[in-house]
Amino acid sequence: PSGDTRLVPDPASAVALAASPGWALAAVDQRDQEGDPWPPCGRTFARRMLERLSAHGLELRGAYELEFFLGNRVAPREADEPEPIPAHVGPGYSAPVLADQEPFATDAIRALERQGTGVMQFHPEYSTGQFEISVPHRAGVAVADTNLVARHTIRAVARTNGLAVSFAPVVFAGLVGNGDHLHLSLWDRRGRNRFAGGDGPEGMTREAEAFAAGILGSLPAIVGVSCPSVASYLRLQPHRWAGAFKAWGRENREAGLRFVTGMVGSRSEAANLEVKPVDGSGNPYLVLGSIVAAGLDGLERDLRLPEPTLEDPASLSAAERRKRGIARLPSSLGAAIAELERSAVLREAMGDMLFDSFVATRKGELEAFDGMDDDAVVRAHRWRY
Repeated sequence: PSGDTRLVPDPASAVALAASPGWALAAVDQRDQEGDPWPPCGRTFARRMLERLSAHGLELRGAYELEFFLGNRVAPREADEPEPIPAHVGPGYSAPVLADQEPFATDAIRALERQGTGVMQFHPEYSTGQFEISVPHRAGVAVADTNLVARHTIRAVARTNGLAVSFAPVVFAGLVGNGDHLHLSLWDRRGRNRFAGGDGPEGMTREAEAFAAGILGSLPAIVGVSCPSVASYLRLQPHRWAGAFKAWGRENREAGLRFVTGMVGSRSEAANLEVKPVDGSGNPYLVLGSIVAAGLDGLERDLRLPEPTLEDPASLSAAERRKRGIARLPSSLGAAIAELERSAVLREAMGDMLFDSFVATRKGELEAFDGMDDDAVVRAHRWRY
């Protein structure tokens, strides 16, 4: 009931939005009225973890890979709003689908290029109405800043094309959902990618392996941050490319951690780790901070990765998974909250005020949707993100 905070823009993050003429977007830090960082500020948390990483002589570079639904809303915001009309029904990666949505695609790519965000890849994805866009990597907290800029730009372009966009984890119950996978690599002060050129698994250096092992060890708790909505668990299921298992493997899209070596000739620059159980309901700063915190735990304890998983983990027997230390990641928000509450690593990293308030809001979310069927959960979340 008392006290106040301020949102302080970071001028270095400001981007003039090409798809919203006259507008710019700048990331903000939350500060108290004395000008000091406010403990629950997600951006401050992420920056603090990245500063700890820098003390080890390492810089994180990466980008979120955005999947989204594109379509038409009918009777928007009406109590009985019908399901949206998807912009395509597949097939994924196809030229005919891209041709049908070429005006939107061209406008989105031009806007992202014009404002300096850039585009690496754009294509129709597998799910109904789904597209994916990849942007060039950034360093440090700009990884999360760029996530917000890209989302806003895509929404603005959709609006001018008479379309609507959803980054919700699931847009249609029973179908593959939208991920927000985080790709990351570690670079030393000599400009070398530590995920390549080493003698560890798949060419990782010892420090990159330790960082990855830390993330893998804390992955069940991280999911409570990276998949924080009830709808997230309609997506985080086997056979949906969501990374529903605590496992890692080279190019394994069903493992929670997918190691990407890159093509021969480019591996020193391209090798990276993809954290798959992340969706668009996650706060990009909290997700980034939590993943770095877990990686730091692995780095500081010099952890090692288990043997890689090269098969679909769901195809293995329960006994074989136990033998190999492969576990199903939380299959509900309640289970994810329980894993998060047990994590000393994330509590220490976030601090009590941020950690406790975040857990409390997740419990409130769980209670609010208790007893709803899948269709009702999807409808409630479809246009929230």
